Amino acid sequence: MSKDVIAIVAIISFVIWIAVSREAAKPSKEINWRKMITLLSAGTLSALVITISLYQSLPF
Repeated sequence: MSKDVIAIVAIISFVIWIAVSREAAKPSKEINWRKMITLLSAGTLSALVITISLYQSLPF
């Protein structure tokens, strides 16, 4: 994967995790659980993509 794509995915992942932390900071009665699960899933997937692509670029 090119470095530009990894950078874009990293920025998107950063924004997603900020949204997760803002949603998690709300009182439990105000949390939109569907939004929270969607954001957590997207954040986990983007972090996994970044981790795999960075691992593949390591020289062995």
